[in-house]
This record gives sequence, structure tokens and C-alpha cells, in this order.
Amino acid sequence: MRPLDPRLVHHARAARTHVVACVLLGLATSALVVAQAELLSRGIAGVVADRMRSGASTSVFVGLALVVVARAAVAWAQDVESARSAAAAKSELRRRVLEHAAERGTGLDDVGGRAEVALLATRGMDALDAYFARYLPQLVLAALVPMVVVVRLAAIDLTAAVTIVLTLPLIPVFMVLVGLATESANARRWHALERLSHHFLDVVSGLPTLKVFGRAKAQAAAVRESTDRYRTTTMATLRVAFVSSLVLELIATLSVALVAVSVGLRLVDGDLDLQTGLLIISQAPEAYVPLRRVGAEYHAAAEGLGAADRAFTFLETPVAANGASTDVPLLGPGCGIRVQHLGITHPGRVGAAPDDVSFVAPWGRVTVISGPSGSGKSSLLGVLIGAVQPTRGRVDVSGGGRQVDLTSLDRAVWRQHLAWVDQRPYLFAGTVGDNVRLARPDAADGEVAEAMRGAGLAAMPIHRQVGESGAQLSAGEQRRVAIARALLRGADVLLLDEPTAGLDEATETEVLDTIRRVALNCVVVMATHRPAAIAIGDTVVPLRATVPA
Repeated sequence: MRPLDPRLVHHARAARTHVVACVLLGLATSALVVAQAELLSRGIAGVVADRMRSGASTSVFVGLALVVVARAAVAWAQDVESARSAAAAKSELRRRVLEHAAERGTGLDDVGGRAEVALLATRGMDALDAYFARYLPQLVLAALVPMVVVVRLAAIDLTAAVTIVLTLPLIPVFMVLVGLATESANARRWHALERLSHHFLDVVSGLPTLKVFGRAKAQAAAVRESTDRYRTTTMATLRVAFVSSLVLELIATLSVALVAVSVGLRLVDGDLDLQTGLLIISQAPEAYVPLRRVGAEYHAAAEGLGAADRAFTFLETPVAANGASTDVPLLGPGCGIRVQHLGITHPGRVGAAPDDVSFVAPWGRVTVISGPSGSGKSSLLGVLIGAVQPTRGRVDVSGGGRQVDLTSLDRAVWRQHLAWVDQRPYLFAGTVGDNVRLARPDAADGEVAEAMRGAGLAAMPIHRQVGESGAQLSAGEQRRVAIARALLRGADVLLLDEPTAGLDEATETEVLDTIRRVALNCVVVMATHRPAAIAIGDTVVPLRATVPA
């Protein structure tokens, strides 16, 4: 990530105010640095030369005290403003990440799943504190203060100004070299944290099952191993930070020493007066201090920079355009969904998946999307849901004598007409009935039981307890609960992604018979590669596998 990524200003409006405030406060700090050096050199030179009157001496040192207080006040204002901006920016970015995750829906697994989103929205956003409160203000000072100091010194001593101009670039050059090592170390640390987050989430989700089989304590060693790996990478990052700070301090010290030696020699030769020499000596270190500190603060903000970069990449993952129309065509007999020359390209992959697909999914029929893994079956369903933006082609919804482009419809309104069964349906902790009733919270127990019978769960009590992520249910039972949830919704359009995967032959037949029966009163689009599921399709749309990148 760049020192000041334009995406930060784009995605977090609070960051814009913060950048402007940093610039204004940085200009004030630069002016106060010059004023402090001027007053300090004048006062010391006057006292040493014993030519400053008492009243003048008092005014100089009172002015110096006021400048010092003003610098402290500006620093305090910077801290307060940074803290407020950091809180506002974190809140805005966190909200955007969660909203984007909700909009992506079925495409969430493509970018790492729930664990990565949780990590970004919590630890990742919290790591921005160091970036806003310490790194960004120091970055602005590093750009403004040296420039102001060099301009002031050039007006009184060109030699000192040239020396500073020639040595200042050494610090950024070494910062870049050190930054490359830091970026690599921080990336390893973030990946270790991601693995720890994924592992911990899996362990917590499956804890009831682990306890049933007496394997809960055995996971402690695995969690400890992941934690130790994260600790090791963190310490490696700290070692890089300490070494880089030493390098930056050494370069800045030698650079200031060059200026001081030059001033000292010219003072001895009489080429400089004392006040000018003191002004140069007092201002020269101020030109290097911001650069030294920004190098040190970079390490503190490195985690936040990396997290922000991942958050921006996640936010920029395309989702389907959300239309404004709420007038969905009236679906019924003779209506349906028309897909025309649809193509979807994916980052890092060669070719589109699917590529140039056209078909019609009519009311009262089962339309089957078949093809091998990677051919784009789930992506195509994602377009129909409104979660994936097609690269080319269009989808039209026809009904009531009208035909409407799907992208012109409001996503939330369109989804009120849909029921959806994912490849990996998620079940919450509670009862089976509670999970089925999510489709219609006001549904009676009899309606829930009827939907469960249709999904092949007639023998399962609706009050049976279920753990988080469907714990205590087999994969096939979890899928049938999701199908029951879709049946209870009674939607005009039923979208199914591998609905019979993990089911035995008898249960698969029962579920497919239910889907065939339900299709009489809705539009059914089913993605599958199972021969029995393909066999019930009135229309079968084959997809080709694309060449991997």
C-alpha cells in the first residue's frame, strides 16, 4: 500500500477531513519550528555577546515560551483530531466492509469467507489507529517541515541548505529498502493471523461435535501451535523495526553532524556570525526529525496499512449494479427469465466462466445448469440473485406482458421474489424449526413440518436442537433443512446450487420429486452435476470448463 492511498480518501470521507487538518496543522508546526529557532538563536547570541538589553532579552524569551506552548497546543490538537478521525474512518470502513459482504452474498467464499471478513472488520480496522493517529500526521510533517526549513536556511546560508538537500534523500531511500523488508515480514504476520483466525473459528464452530467425541482438548495443541507461529512472525517484524530505526537514526545523526562541522569551521574562520550559526544548528535537526519519526511510525502502522489494503481490495471486488426500479414484472404461467449471451470474467483466470450462455427459464419448468467444477454454475446463479456483475450479456425478467432488464431492478425488491439454496447452507444454533422458519418468521409449526416433509425430513422433529454451522446434523441433513427453508418461502423463483450433493440415492429421489412438484408453480433454476438431478430438467444448459490461469 502507498503511504497515502487515494482509496482511503475515496472509501472513508472522514479521511478527507483528516488529511486537510494534517496539512493545516503541519503548516502551523513548520512555521512554529522556524520561529522557535529564530528566537532561540537570537536570545542565545544576544546573551553570549552581552549586547541584548534586559527588556529585549525578556521579550525574546517570553516569545520563545509562547512558541513552545503553541507547538504543544498544535501537537495536542493533532492528537485529538487524529483520534476522532480514526474512530470515524474505522466506523465507516467497517460498515462498508460489512455492507459489501452482505451485497456479495454467494460470492463471499471467493475472497476468503467469513473468517477473513471478521478479521478485516475487527482487528484489521482497529489497526488503523496507528495509521491515523501517528503515521499520517508524521507523513505530512515529513513533507512540509524539511521544505520550510531548507527554504529558510537557503535565505541565510546556501552551504547548509545544499548539505541538507543532498543528505535528506538518503533517509527516504533507506526507508524504501527497509519498507520492502517490513512489508514482507508484515505480510507473513498477517497470513499467520489469518490462519489463526480461520482455525479458531473452525474449532469454535465445531466445538459441540468435538466435545461429543471427546476431542475438544486435543485442539488446544493445534491452537497453541498457530498462536506460537503468530508470535514468532510478530517478533520477526519487531526485529526488522528495531534495525530499521537504528539505520535511520544513524543516517540522520551523520547528516546533522556534517552540517554542524561545516558551521563550526566557518565560525572559527569568521565566515559566519554566532546568531546565524546558532540558527543553522538549531534548525538543521528539525529537517531530519519528521523523516526519522515517519520511518519509525511506519512500522507501528504497517499492520493497519496492510489491513486497509486488503479491505480496499475487498471493497473493490465488483458486485452487481443495483437498479432503482421496484416494479418487478408479475410472474406466473407464460413468464420466466431470459439469459442472453452472458459472460463473467474472474480476476486471475483466463477466459470467462460462464462464456456466452443463452437460455430461457420458463415458469412451471425445471432448468438445469450442468457442467464441471469451475465452469461458472454458481457464478451464473449469483447473477440471477443480483450478487455478481456479468461482464457481458443481459438477463431479462418477463411477466405480465412486460420484459425488464434485471440490472434495472432494486436488488432488495427482486430478492423478495427469490428462494435460494447455497452449496454450503448456513444453519444457526437453535432448533431445526427455527432455521426453517427464517424464510417466513410468522409460519406455523404445521407449515414448517410440511416444508420439512417436502425436503425429505419427515422423520426429523422440528424442535430438534442444532449447533452453530449445523453442528449435530450431517451434511445431507443440513442441505435438506436449507431446501425446506426455500420451500417454506414459496417464492416465484427457486434457485438451487447442488441441492442433492451429499444425499443418498433414496433421499435424493425424494428431494428431486419435491423440486419437480414445486416447479409447477414457480421458475426453478438448478445448478448440478449429479446425473439424477440433470435427468429431471426440462431444459439442460451445459457449461464448458475454462482454462485455468
